[in-house]
Amino acid sequence: MANEKKMDCVILGLLSHEELTGYEIKRRIDTTLKFFWSGSYGSIYPTLNDLVQRGLATKRADSGNKRNKNIYTITKEGREYLKQWLSLPAEKDELRYETLLKLFFGNEQGSDQAIVHIESFAHKIETELSYLLHAAEALKDCLNEDSNHLYYLLTVEFGIQTYRTYLDWCREAKRRLLESRG
Repeated sequence: MANEKKMDCVILGLLSHEELTGYEIKRRIDTTLKFFWSGSYGSIYPTLNDLVQRGLATKRADSGNKRNKNIYTITKEGREYLKQWLSLPAEKDELRYETLLKLFFGNEQGSDQAIVHIESFAHKIETELSYLLHAAEALKDCLNEDSNHLYYLLTVEFGIQTYRTYLDWCREAKRRLLESRG
């Protein structure tokens, strides 16, 4: 489990549900996982090659496509590796927001600029919260169709509660900055 960024486990987790191309893996990361994980093509493709070399995934050419896409599939060994990783305690959960970094040093620019950053952050969160609320409703409607849906719903509900808390914080932070102007 030496891969610090856990991209191998992210990819194996996605492949545990279905065969995917590198492009499709990137799309899943940028949509479904974007609320709690990220990954670039620069990390995905080398990891895919490594997984194939280690026997944790296989690669085959998509013969029905002119663009020579490769389709990746998890192997039995890959599933065992994924299950082993899933049984380990999380090594690191972290929160990294540039908005908070800018706010931390906000005294250099003053409250007006801090409020701009907070309002921008709130707008982003409101947009993503709307997406999560729709996802939760869709998942609730099909919970019985696939056992994975419960786990997806739990992560979506975490996002909903977190984002609602972020919006509460934005309102309070903005109020306090406005009050500090005197």
